[in-house]
Amino acid sequence: MALGDPYATRAQLKSYLKITNSDHDEQLDDALSSSTREIEKHCGRQFNDAVTTSARVFRPLNSRTAIVDDFHTTTGLVIKTDTDDDGVYETTWASTDYELEPLNGIRDGVPGWPYWRIKAVESELFPDGHRATLQVEARWGWAAVPAPVKQSCLILAAETFKLAGAPLGVAGFGEFGGVRVRHNAMVQRKLRPFCRGARVA
Repeated sequence: MALGDPYATRAQLKSYLKITNSDHDEQLDDALSSSTREIEKHCGRQFNDAVTTSARVFRPLNSRTAIVDDFHTTTGLVIKTDTDDDGVYETTWASTDYELEPLNGIRDGVPGWPYWRIKAVESELFPDGHRATLQVEARWGWAAVPAPVKQSCLILAAETFKLAGAPLGVAGFGEFGGVRVRHNAMVQRKLRPFCRGARVA
């Protein structure tokens, strides 16, 4: 799934809801999209794969540590810094200059996690400046949507879709953006390990 795609498919949602016709396909798609955006907002990250690499800029936390957006492979990874705060990223780091975390893509004993922290381990340091002094080119996102995230998307999308048949109609759906994560304790539990703090941008 590419960046921006829902975390579950229409076919999966129809199977989850035991829907066999196409009468409500548009509403199902809207529910999936709304639920996906709600999960991203709640977790502070997205879980799809960008497919290709692109460059993004960040402000390091300090001279040794930078928090960046999730990326799941080192293929195509290029790290550059702007050492004189002129907006030009003239220093390209060697792979020996940094270490990626979580180490080995494992967090709390669970594999499959992307990298989101870069540690300077040699002579190169992250510079301080008025601008974003770090540029990272990477294939952003996750290699695969985690099962708990997909399940959460189906649960929220199903609840959102069912609002259309509630006595108050679709007021909770189109107008207010669908069911919130905080309104479902099961979804909160499933997503808790995937939540991260505010991003450095």
